[in-house]
Amino acid sequence: MQSKLSDIELIEQTLAGNQAAYADLIKRHQRFVFTLALRFSKNREDAEEIAQDCFIKAYRSLSNFQRQSKFSTWLYSIVYTTSMTFLRKRRVDTDSIDDENMYVQLENRPSGFDTNSVENKSRSYYLNQAIAQLLPDDAAIITLFYMGEQSLDEIGQALGIEANTVKVKLFRARQRLKEKLERNLKQEVKELI
Repeated sequence: MQSKLSDIELIEQTLAGNQAAYADLIKRHQRFVFTLALRFSKNREDAEEIAQDCFIKAYRSLSNFQRQSKFSTWLYSIVYTTSMTFLRKRRVDTDSIDDENMYVQLENRPSGFDTNSVENKSRSYYLNQAIAQLLPDDAAIITLFYMGEQSLDEIGQALGIEANTVKVKLFRARQRLKEKLERNLKQEVKELI
C-alpha cells in the first residue's frame, strides 16, 4: 500500500511515471497546505486556488527537489512564495476580522457532546480567530511551528531566512497572538456579562 511509503519513495515513484504516487503525496500534505494558504489569503476560495497552484508547481519542479531538507519543508516554501505572489497580485482586499465563517474547523473526530470536545473546539475557535488577525508572516510562522511541527531550521529554509531570525519572529508573533487573544477574550467576557 502506497500510503505507508515515505515522501522520498513516493517522489521516486512519481518521477518514474506513477501518477498515483503523487496523488498520495497530495493527500498526505493537502490539509496543511490548505491551512497555510488560508492563513495568508484569509479566504477559502483563494486558499483553494493557492493550494492547487502549489501542488501543480511542486509537481512540475519535483525533479529539482534535492532532498537536502524534508519534502514538507520544500513544499511549504512553495506555499509561502505562491501565497506572497498571489497577495501581491491581488493587493489584499481587507476582510472583516469579525467574519465567523472565515475558518472552517477541520477535525476528523466524530462529533459527540462532551465537555472536553466543546472546550477544545472553543479554544480552537478563539485561537484561529486570533491567528486570522495576525499579519500573514506572523500567521505563517505560528502555523508552521505549531501545526506543521517544523523546526526553526526548517521554517527558515521554507521562508528563506536564518533560523535565529525565525526564532525572533516566532517570539514576536507569539506576543502579538497573545495580545489578540487577550483582547478577543476580554471582549467575549464583556458580551457575556
